[in-house]
Amino acid sequence: MNRNSKKHIVMKHTKLIVIAFAATLAVGCDKQKAAIENDKDAAKEAIDTRKDEVSAAAKDAAAQTDANATIDKARIEANKDSIQAQLDADKKMLDADAEAAKAKVDAEKK
Repeated sequence: MNRNSKKHIVMKHTKLIVIAFAATLAVGCDKQKAAIENDKDAAKEAIDTRKDEVSAAAKDAAAQTDANATIDKARIEANKDSIQAQLDADKKMLDADAEAAKAKVDAEKK
């Protein structure tokens, strides 16, 4: 073999090695990019799931608040009715006491 043909073979192998190395790097980069994309997608999915959970919890809390408000409103109304009934009874008692006092005055006059 002459010197030019040896040089040609070495250059040919060097080119193949460089191409193979570049292909390996490209594949490695693609795998890294794919992993980054998968991580991003998983994080977005976790955020969407959390958003759904927060929305559901807020909806439940609002419903519970409405139920509590209805119960509180009923208690207030019942308390009002009870107090008003007591006040009506107090008025009747005053009327009865006044009638009794008037009757006593009338009885003392006779």
